[in-house]
Amino acid sequence: MFQTPFSIFNPDDDLQPSSLSEILGAFSYALDLTEGQPAGHSIRACWIGTHVSMALGLKGEVLRDVYYAVLLKDLGCSSNAARVSKMFVGDDRKLKHDFKLLGPEPEDFGAFVGSAVGVDADPDTRGRAIDNLSANAGEIMTEIMAIRCSRGADIARRLRLSEDVAQAIAHLDEHWDGGGLPLGIAGTDIHLGGRIALLAQVADVFYTARGKDAAIAEIRERSGSWLDPDLCTLFEQVSGSPGFWEDLARDDLPERLWALEPGVQYVTVDEDYLDDICFAFGYVIDAKSPDTAGHSARVGMIADRIAEILGMPAESRRVLRRAAILHDIGKLGVSSAILEKPGKLNADEWKIMRSHASLTTNILGQISVMGEMAMVAGSHHERLDGKGYPLGLDERSISMESRIITVADIYDALTAERAYRPSMSSEKAMSILQGEVGDAVDPQCFAALQQVLENGLPE
Repeated sequence: MFQTPFSIFNPDDDLQPSSLSEILGAFSYALDLTEGQPAGHSIRACWIGTHVSMALGLKGEVLRDVYYAVLLKDLGCSSNAARVSKMFVGDDRKLKHDFKLLGPEPEDFGAFVGSAVGVDADPDTRGRAIDNLSANAGEIMTEIMAIRCSRGADIARRLRLSEDVAQAIAHLDEHWDGGGLPLGIAGTDIHLGGRIALLAQVADVFYTARGKDAAIAEIRERSGSWLDPDLCTLFEQVSGSPGFWEDLARDDLPERLWALEPGVQYVTVDEDYLDDICFAFGYVIDAKSPDTAGHSARVGMIADRIAEILGMPAESRRVLRRAAILHDIGKLGVSSAILEKPGKLNADEWKIMRSHASLTTNILGQISVMGEMAMVAGSHHERLDGKGYPLGLDERSISMESRIITVADIYDALTAERAYRPSMSSEKAMSILQGEVGDAVDPQCFAALQQVLENGLPE
Protein backbone atom coordinates (compact mmCIF):
# COMPACT_ATOMS: atom_id res chain seq x y z
CA MET A 1 0.00 0.00 0.00
CA PHE A 2 1.30 3.46 -0.96
CA GLN A 3 2.14 5.29 2.24
CA THR A 4 4.33 8.34 2.69
CA PRO A 5 4.20 11.30 5.07
CA PHE A 6 4.42 13.58 2.06
CA SER A 7 1.41 12.29 0.12
CA ILE A 8 -1.46 14.76 -0.12
CA PHE A 9 -3.98 12.94 -2.32
CA ASN A 10 -6.70 11.17 -0.38
CA PRO A 11 -8.02 8.25 -2.43
CA ASP A 12 -11.23 8.31 -0.38
CA ASP A 13 -12.10 11.86 -1.47
CA ASP A 14 -15.03 12.13 -3.87
CA LEU A 15 -14.89 14.48 -6.83
CA GLN A 16 -17.05 17.46 -5.98
CA PRO A 17 -19.49 18.43 -8.73
CA SER A 18 -18.37 21.44 -10.72
CA SER A 19 -19.93 23.16 -13.67
CA LEU A 20 -18.21 22.98 -17.02
CA SER A 21 -18.31 26.77 -17.22
CA GLU A 22 -16.44 27.13 -13.91
CA ILE A 23 -13.67 24.73 -14.94
CA LEU A 24 -13.19 26.07 -18.46
CA GLY A 25 -13.56 29.63 -17.25
CA ALA A 26 -10.71 29.14 -14.80
CA PHE A 27 -8.56 27.69 -17.58
CA SER A 28 -9.38 30.76 -19.68
CA TYR A 29 -7.05 32.78 -17.44
CA ALA A 30 -4.19 30.76 -18.93
CA LEU A 31 -5.37 31.75 -22.42
CA ASP A 32 -5.38 35.41 -21.33
CA LEU A 33 -1.74 35.01 -20.27
CA THR A 34 -0.77 33.64 -23.67
CA GLU A 35 -2.43 36.52 -25.49
CA GLY A 36 -0.86 39.13 -23.22
CA GLN A 37 -4.29 40.28 -22.10
CA PRO A 38 -5.26 41.50 -18.62
CA ALA A 39 -6.55 38.72 -16.39
CA GLY A 40 -10.22 37.97 -16.98
CA HIS A 41 -10.29 39.10 -20.63
CA SER A 42 -11.98 35.91 -21.81
CA ILE A 43 -14.56 36.09 -19.02
CA ARG A 44 -15.39 39.73 -19.76
CA ALA A 45 -15.62 38.99 -23.48
CA CYS A 46 -17.96 36.07 -22.74
CA TRP A 47 -20.14 38.33 -20.57
CA ILE A 48 -20.33 40.88 -23.40
CA GLY A 49 -20.94 38.24 -26.08
CA THR A 50 -23.60 36.43 -24.07
CA HIS A 51 -25.58 39.61 -23.46
CA VAL A 52 -25.40 40.54 -27.15
CA SER A 53 -26.55 37.01 -27.99
CA MET A 54 -29.50 37.22 -25.62
CA ALA A 55 -30.47 40.57 -27.11
CA LEU A 56 -30.38 38.85 -30.51
CA GLY A 57 -32.88 36.31 -29.18
CA LEU A 58 -30.58 33.28 -29.04
CA LYS A 59 -31.66 30.57 -26.60
CA GLY A 60 -30.88 27.07 -25.42
CA GLU A 61 -28.09 25.13 -27.06
CA VAL A 62 -27.44 27.83 -29.68
CA LEU A 63 -26.85 30.39 -26.94
CA ARG A 64 -24.71 27.94 -24.98
CA ASP A 65 -22.53 27.28 -28.04
CA VAL A 66 -21.87 31.01 -28.46
CA TYR A 67 -21.14 31.26 -24.72
CA TYR A 68 -18.39 28.63 -24.96
CA ALA A 69 -17.08 29.89 -28.28
CA VAL A 70 -16.47 33.36 -26.85
CA LEU A 71 -15.11 32.08 -23.54
CA LEU A 72 -12.63 29.81 -25.34
CA LYS A 73 -12.01 31.87 -28.47
CA ASP A 74 -8.25 31.86 -27.76
CA LEU A 75 -7.83 28.08 -27.43
CA GLY A 76 -5.43 28.07 -30.37
CA CYS A 77 -3.44 31.13 -29.30
CA SER A 78 -0.44 29.21 -27.96
CA SER A 79 0.10 27.44 -31.28
CA ASN A 80 1.25 30.55 -33.13
CA ALA A 81 3.19 32.15 -30.27
CA ALA A 82 6.60 30.89 -31.38
CA ARG A 83 5.87 31.95 -34.96
CA VAL A 84 4.80 35.45 -33.89
CA SER A 85 7.93 35.81 -31.77
CA LYS A 86 10.16 34.70 -34.63
CA MET A 87 8.54 36.72 -37.42
CA PHE A 88 8.14 39.92 -35.39
CA VAL A 89 11.36 39.38 -33.40
CA GLY A 90 10.15 40.02 -29.89
CA ASP A 91 7.96 39.10 -26.96
CA ASP A 92 4.93 37.39 -28.48
CA ARG A 93 2.73 38.31 -25.52
CA LYS A 94 3.44 42.04 -25.85
CA LEU A 95 3.23 41.88 -29.64
CA LYS A 96 -0.18 40.18 -29.48
CA HIS A 97 -1.46 42.63 -26.89
CA ASP A 98 -0.40 45.65 -28.91
CA PHE A 99 -1.57 44.13 -32.20
CA LYS A 100 -5.13 43.93 -30.89
CA LEU A 101 -5.10 47.68 -30.29
CA LEU A 102 -4.31 48.50 -33.93
CA GLY A 103 -6.74 50.53 -35.95
CA PRO A 104 -8.67 48.77 -38.73
CA GLU A 105 -6.85 50.30 -41.71
CA PRO A 106 -3.96 48.64 -43.63
CA GLU A 107 -1.64 51.55 -42.84
CA ASP A 108 -2.13 50.82 -39.14
CA PHE A 109 -0.43 47.47 -39.64
CA GLY A 110 2.44 49.18 -41.44
CA ALA A 111 2.91 51.58 -38.57
CA PHE A 112 2.89 48.65 -36.14
CA VAL A 113 5.62 46.86 -38.09
CA GLY A 114 7.76 49.96 -38.05
CA SER A 115 7.36 50.63 -34.33
CA ALA A 116 7.08 47.17 -32.74
CA VAL A 117 9.20 44.71 -34.74
CA GLY A 118 12.59 43.83 -33.31
CA VAL A 119 12.76 46.79 -30.95
CA ASP A 120 15.27 45.00 -28.70
CA ALA A 121 17.19 43.32 -31.53
CA ASP A 122 20.32 44.48 -33.28
CA PRO A 123 19.77 46.78 -36.30
CA ASP A 124 20.52 44.10 -38.92
CA THR A 125 18.09 41.59 -37.40
CA ARG A 126 15.41 44.25 -37.03
CA GLY A 127 15.93 45.42 -40.61
CA ARG A 128 15.66 41.92 -42.07
CA ALA A 129 12.47 41.24 -40.11
CA ILE A 130 10.84 44.50 -41.24
CA ASP A 131 11.81 43.84 -44.86
CA ASN A 132 10.42 40.31 -44.69
CA LEU A 133 7.13 41.44 -43.18
CA SER A 134 6.80 44.29 -45.64
CA ALA A 135 7.28 41.95 -48.59
CA ASN A 136 5.35 38.92 -47.31
CA ALA A 137 2.84 40.28 -44.81
CA GLY A 138 -0.17 38.62 -46.41
CA GLU A 139 1.35 35.16 -46.49
CA ILE A 140 2.83 35.43 -43.00
CA MET A 141 -0.34 36.72 -41.34
CA THR A 142 -2.52 34.15 -43.11
CA GLU A 143 -0.25 31.39 -41.80
CA ILE A 144 -0.25 32.78 -38.26
CA MET A 145 -4.04 33.10 -38.17
CA ALA A 146 -4.61 29.71 -39.80
CA ILE A 147 -2.49 27.96 -37.17
CA ARG A 148 -4.36 29.69 -34.37
CA CYS A 149 -7.86 29.10 -35.75
CA SER A 150 -7.44 25.47 -36.83
CA ARG A 151 -5.72 24.46 -33.60
CA GLY A 152 -8.35 26.23 -31.51
CA ALA A 153 -11.16 24.42 -33.33
CA ASP A 154 -9.41 21.08 -32.86
CA ILE A 155 -8.97 21.60 -29.12
CA ALA A 156 -12.64 22.62 -28.78
CA ARG A 157 -13.54 19.22 -30.23
CA ARG A 158 -11.20 17.51 -27.75
CA LEU A 159 -13.12 19.31 -25.01
CA ARG A 160 -16.32 17.57 -26.26
CA LEU A 161 -17.79 20.88 -27.36
CA SER A 162 -20.07 21.05 -30.38
CA GLU A 163 -19.00 21.50 -33.97
CA ASP A 164 -20.68 24.92 -33.86
CA VAL A 165 -18.28 25.95 -31.09
CA ALA A 166 -15.34 24.65 -33.14
CA GLN A 167 -16.45 26.48 -36.28
CA ALA A 168 -17.06 29.72 -34.39
CA ILE A 169 -13.51 29.60 -33.02
CA ALA A 170 -12.19 28.78 -36.50
CA HIS A 171 -13.88 31.95 -37.83
CA LEU A 172 -12.75 34.32 -35.06
CA ASP A 173 -10.44 36.37 -37.28
CA GLU A 174 -12.74 36.64 -40.32
CA HIS A 175 -14.19 40.08 -41.10
CA TRP A 176 -17.67 41.07 -42.24
CA ASP A 177 -16.31 42.68 -45.42
CA GLY A 178 -14.20 39.64 -46.35
CA GLY A 179 -10.91 41.23 -45.38
CA GLY A 180 -10.17 38.87 -42.51
CA LEU A 181 -8.01 35.77 -42.25
CA PRO A 182 -7.30 32.98 -42.92
CA LEU A 183 -10.29 32.15 -45.17
CA GLY A 184 -11.34 35.59 -46.37
CA ILE A 185 -15.03 34.72 -46.05
CA ALA A 186 -17.59 37.49 -45.58
CA GLY A 187 -20.99 38.36 -44.16
CA THR A 188 -23.19 35.56 -42.94
CA ASP A 189 -20.78 32.95 -44.27
CA ILE A 190 -18.86 33.71 -41.08
CA HIS A 191 -20.24 31.63 -38.22
CA LEU A 192 -22.49 33.72 -35.98
CA GLY A 193 -20.50 32.67 -32.93
CA GLY A 194 -17.30 33.86 -34.58
CA ARG A 195 -18.88 37.22 -35.42
CA ILE A 196 -20.03 37.69 -31.83
CA ALA A 197 -16.66 36.57 -30.44
CA LEU A 198 -14.74 39.11 -32.53
CA LEU A 199 -17.06 41.93 -31.49
CA ALA A 200 -16.74 40.95 -27.82
CA GLN A 201 -12.97 40.74 -28.15
CA VAL A 202 -12.65 44.20 -29.67
CA ALA A 203 -14.99 45.67 -27.06
CA ASP A 204 -13.10 44.28 -24.08
CA VAL A 205 -9.60 44.93 -25.45
CA PHE A 206 -10.35 48.63 -25.92
CA TYR A 207 -12.41 48.87 -22.73
CA THR A 208 -9.59 47.52 -20.54
CA ALA A 209 -6.92 49.56 -22.32
CA ARG A 210 -8.70 52.88 -22.89
CA GLY A 211 -12.14 52.86 -21.26
CA LYS A 212 -15.75 52.38 -22.26
CA ASP A 213 -15.94 55.38 -24.60
CA ALA A 214 -13.02 54.04 -26.61
CA ALA A 215 -14.66 50.61 -26.77
CA ILE A 216 -17.92 52.06 -28.09
CA ALA A 217 -16.07 54.23 -30.61
CA GLU A 218 -14.06 51.29 -31.88
CA ILE A 219 -17.15 49.14 -32.40
CA ARG A 220 -18.77 51.98 -34.33
CA GLU A 221 -15.68 52.48 -36.51
CA ARG A 222 -15.44 48.77 -37.39
CA SER A 223 -19.16 48.28 -38.03
CA GLY A 224 -19.68 47.05 -41.58
CA SER A 225 -15.98 46.39 -42.16
CA TRP A 226 -14.66 44.08 -39.47
CA LEU A 227 -17.95 43.61 -37.63
CA ASP A 228 -21.51 42.61 -38.40
CA PRO A 229 -23.40 45.95 -38.35
CA ASP A 230 -26.54 44.43 -36.85
CA LEU A 231 -24.53 43.00 -33.96
CA CYS A 232 -22.86 46.39 -33.48
CA THR A 233 -26.30 48.00 -33.17
CA LEU A 234 -27.27 45.43 -30.55
CA PHE A 235 -24.03 46.02 -28.69
CA GLU A 236 -24.76 49.75 -28.46
CA GLN A 237 -28.19 48.97 -27.06
CA VAL A 238 -26.90 46.42 -24.55
CA SER A 239 -23.91 48.51 -23.44
CA GLY A 240 -26.22 51.45 -22.83
CA SER A 241 -28.26 49.56 -20.25
CA PRO A 242 -27.75 50.52 -16.59
CA GLY A 243 -24.84 48.79 -14.90
CA PHE A 244 -23.38 47.16 -18.02
CA TRP A 245 -19.89 48.62 -17.74
CA GLU A 246 -19.92 48.46 -13.95
CA ASP A 247 -20.65 44.72 -14.15
CA LEU A 248 -17.47 44.17 -16.18
CA ALA A 249 -15.41 45.52 -13.29
CA ARG A 250 -17.11 43.50 -10.53
CA ASP A 251 -14.97 41.08 -8.54
CA ASP A 252 -17.71 38.48 -8.68
CA LEU A 253 -18.07 38.61 -12.48
CA PRO A 254 -16.78 35.01 -12.92
CA GLU A 255 -19.42 33.60 -10.56
CA ARG A 256 -22.11 35.69 -12.26
CA LEU A 257 -20.95 34.35 -15.62
CA TRP A 258 -21.09 30.72 -14.43
CA ALA A 259 -24.67 31.31 -13.28
CA LEU A 260 -25.45 32.71 -16.73
CA GLU A 261 -24.40 29.50 -18.49
CA PRO A 262 -27.31 28.84 -20.87
CA GLY A 263 -29.03 25.68 -22.04
CA VAL A 264 -28.20 23.10 -19.41
CA GLN A 265 -27.62 25.28 -16.38
CA TYR A 266 -25.14 22.99 -14.62
CA VAL A 267 -23.11 20.56 -16.69
CA THR A 268 -21.47 18.28 -14.14
CA VAL A 269 -17.95 17.22 -15.03
CA ASP A 270 -17.28 13.61 -14.08
CA GLU A 271 -13.88 11.92 -13.74
CA ASP A 272 -13.66 10.86 -17.39
CA TYR A 273 -14.59 14.31 -18.68
CA LEU A 274 -12.06 15.93 -16.33
CA ASP A 275 -9.39 13.65 -17.78
CA ASP A 276 -10.33 14.80 -21.30
CA ILE A 277 -10.18 18.45 -20.23
CA CYS A 278 -6.70 17.98 -18.80
CA PHE A 279 -5.46 16.23 -21.93
CA ALA A 280 -6.95 18.98 -24.11
CA PHE A 281 -5.17 21.71 -22.18
CA GLY A 282 -2.02 19.60 -22.33
CA TYR A 283 -2.20 20.20 -26.10
CA VAL A 284 -2.57 23.94 -25.48
CA ILE A 285 0.53 23.91 -23.27
CA ASP A 286 2.68 21.88 -25.64
CA ALA A 287 1.68 24.00 -28.64
CA LYS A 288 3.49 26.97 -27.07
CA SER A 289 6.84 25.56 -28.18
CA PRO A 290 7.69 23.57 -31.34
CA ASP A 291 10.01 21.39 -29.22
CA THR A 292 7.45 20.23 -26.66
CA ALA A 293 4.91 18.29 -28.72
CA GLY A 294 3.59 15.46 -26.57
CA HIS A 295 5.66 16.43 -23.52
CA SER A 296 2.71 16.93 -21.17
CA ALA A 297 1.05 13.63 -22.02
CA ARG A 298 4.37 11.75 -21.77
CA VAL A 299 5.14 13.22 -18.35
CA GLY A 300 1.65 12.21 -17.25
CA MET A 301 2.15 8.66 -18.49
CA ILE A 302 5.62 8.26 -16.95
CA ALA A 303 4.44 9.71 -13.63
CA ASP A 304 1.53 7.29 -13.60
CA ARG A 305 3.85 4.32 -14.22
CA ILE A 306 6.22 5.43 -11.46
CA ALA A 307 3.32 5.84 -9.03
CA GLU A 308 2.04 2.38 -9.91
CA ILE A 309 5.44 0.86 -9.12
CA LEU A 310 5.44 2.71 -5.81
CA GLY A 311 2.02 1.30 -4.94
CA MET A 312 -0.09 4.44 -5.17
CA PRO A 313 -3.84 3.70 -5.28
CA ALA A 314 -5.51 3.99 -8.67
CA GLU A 315 -7.70 6.93 -7.61
CA SER A 316 -4.70 8.94 -6.43
CA ARG A 317 -2.73 8.03 -9.55
CA ARG A 318 -5.51 9.50 -11.67
CA VAL A 319 -5.24 12.84 -9.90
CA LEU A 320 -1.44 12.69 -10.10
CA ARG A 321 -1.58 12.11 -13.85
CA ARG A 322 -3.73 15.21 -14.29
CA ALA A 323 -1.27 17.29 -12.26
CA ALA A 324 1.63 15.92 -14.31
CA ILE A 325 -0.10 16.73 -17.60
CA LEU A 326 -0.74 20.31 -16.44
CA HIS A 327 2.59 20.93 -14.66
CA ASP A 328 3.76 23.42 -17.31
CA ILE A 329 0.53 25.37 -17.80
CA GLY A 330 2.31 28.38 -16.30
CA LYS A 331 4.60 28.48 -19.35
CA LEU A 332 1.67 29.99 -21.25
CA GLY A 333 2.58 33.18 -19.39
CA VAL A 334 6.22 33.15 -20.54
CA SER A 335 7.30 34.77 -23.80
CA SER A 336 8.33 32.42 -26.59
CA ALA A 337 11.38 34.65 -27.05
CA ILE A 338 12.55 33.24 -23.71
CA LEU A 339 11.24 29.70 -24.11
CA GLU A 340 12.86 29.34 -27.53
CA LYS A 341 16.13 31.10 -26.75
CA PRO A 342 18.94 28.70 -27.76
CA GLY A 343 21.57 30.30 -25.55
CA LYS A 344 21.86 30.94 -21.84
CA LEU A 345 19.16 33.10 -20.27
CA ASN A 346 20.23 36.33 -18.58
CA ALA A 347 19.17 37.09 -15.01
CA ASP A 348 15.94 38.87 -15.96
CA GLU A 349 14.96 36.16 -18.44
CA TRP A 350 15.67 33.44 -15.92
CA LYS A 351 13.46 35.18 -13.36
CA ILE A 352 10.60 35.23 -15.88
CA MET A 353 11.20 31.59 -16.80
CA ARG A 354 11.11 30.53 -13.15
CA SER A 355 7.77 32.32 -12.70
CA HIS A 356 6.02 29.60 -14.70
CA ALA A 357 5.96 27.32 -11.64
CA SER A 358 4.07 29.86 -9.51
CA LEU A 359 1.74 30.59 -12.43
CA THR A 360 0.92 26.88 -12.64
CA THR A 361 -0.03 26.86 -8.95
CA ASN A 362 -2.13 30.01 -9.33
CA ILE A 363 -4.02 28.83 -12.42
CA LEU A 364 -4.88 25.38 -11.08
CA GLY A 365 -5.68 26.84 -7.68
CA GLN A 366 -8.63 28.71 -9.20
CA ILE A 367 -10.34 25.44 -10.17
CA SER A 368 -12.15 23.89 -7.21
CA VAL A 369 -11.83 20.29 -8.42
CA MET A 370 -8.11 20.78 -9.05
CA GLY A 371 -7.23 22.54 -5.82
CA GLU A 372 -5.28 19.58 -4.45
CA MET A 373 -3.29 19.40 -7.69
CA ALA A 374 -2.17 23.02 -7.72
CA MET A 375 0.77 22.88 -5.33
CA VAL A 376 1.79 19.40 -6.54
CA ALA A 377 2.00 20.57 -10.17
CA GLY A 378 3.64 23.88 -9.30
CA SER A 379 6.37 22.23 -7.18
CA HIS A 380 8.00 20.21 -9.95
CA HIS A 381 11.12 22.40 -9.86
CA GLU A 382 11.58 22.16 -6.10
CA ARG A 383 14.61 20.15 -4.91
CA LEU A 384 15.20 17.92 -1.90
CA ASP A 385 18.23 20.05 -0.98
CA GLY A 386 16.12 23.22 -0.86
CA LYS A 387 17.79 24.84 -3.88
CA GLY A 388 14.80 24.63 -6.20
CA TYR A 389 12.02 27.10 -7.00
CA PRO A 390 9.64 28.84 -6.63
CA LEU A 391 9.46 28.39 -2.84
CA GLY A 392 12.78 26.76 -1.99
CA LEU A 393 11.06 23.77 -0.38
CA ASP A 394 13.17 20.86 0.83
CA GLU A 395 12.70 17.17 1.57
CA ARG A 396 10.67 17.98 4.67
CA SER A 397 7.82 19.54 2.68
CA ILE A 398 7.92 18.30 -0.92
CA SER A 399 5.11 15.80 -1.51
CA MET A 400 5.80 12.42 -3.04
CA GLU A 401 3.51 13.35 -5.92
CA SER A 402 5.67 16.37 -6.77
CA ARG A 403 8.80 14.22 -6.54
CA ILE A 404 7.29 11.79 -9.03
CA ILE A 405 6.45 14.58 -11.49
CA THR A 406 9.95 16.02 -11.11
CA VAL A 407 11.73 12.83 -12.15
CA ALA A 408 9.26 12.19 -14.99
CA ASP A 409 9.66 15.77 -16.26
CA ILE A 410 13.46 15.69 -16.19
CA TYR A 411 13.63 12.32 -17.91
CA ASP A 412 11.31 13.33 -20.74
CA ALA A 413 13.02 16.71 -21.20
CA LEU A 414 16.42 15.02 -21.51
CA THR A 415 15.28 12.34 -23.95
CA ALA A 416 13.21 14.63 -26.19
CA GLU A 417 14.73 16.21 -29.28
CA ARG A 418 15.29 19.94 -29.24
CA ALA A 419 16.03 22.40 -32.04
CA TYR A 420 19.41 23.14 -30.49
CA ARG A 421 20.38 19.50 -29.67
CA PRO A 422 19.48 15.92 -30.61
CA SER A 423 17.53 13.68 -28.26
CA MET A 424 19.56 12.10 -25.47
CA SER A 425 19.70 8.32 -25.04
CA SER A 426 17.78 6.82 -22.14
CA GLU A 427 21.03 5.53 -20.67
CA LYS A 428 22.66 8.97 -20.66
CA ALA A 429 19.52 10.61 -19.23
CA MET A 430 19.41 8.06 -16.41
CA SER A 431 23.08 8.66 -15.70
CA ILE A 432 22.40 12.39 -15.31
CA LEU A 433 19.39 11.68 -13.09
CA GLN A 434 21.42 9.31 -10.94
CA GLY A 435 23.87 12.12 -10.29
CA GLU A 436 21.00 14.18 -8.88
CA VAL A 437 19.62 11.48 -6.56
CA GLY A 438 19.32 12.83 -3.04
CA ASP A 439 19.72 16.44 -4.18
CA ALA A 440 17.03 17.07 -6.80
CA VAL A 441 15.73 13.55 -7.38
CA ASP A 442 14.02 11.30 -4.84
CA PRO A 443 15.78 7.90 -4.63
CA GLN A 444 12.51 5.93 -4.50
CA CYS A 445 11.25 7.72 -7.59
CA PHE A 446 14.52 7.13 -9.43
CA ALA A 447 14.44 3.42 -8.61
CA ALA A 448 10.82 3.22 -9.74
CA LEU A 449 11.68 4.97 -13.01
CA GLN A 450 14.42 2.41 -13.60
CA GLN A 451 11.85 -0.35 -13.23
CA VAL A 452 9.40 1.46 -15.50
CA LEU A 453 12.07 1.66 -18.22
CA GLU A 454 12.99 -2.01 -17.76
CA ASN A 455 9.33 -2.89 -18.30
CA GLY A 456 9.31 -0.67 -21.41
CA LEU A 457 7.51 2.57 -22.21
CA PRO A 458 4.80 2.45 -24.88
CA GLU A 459 5.74 3.95 -28.23
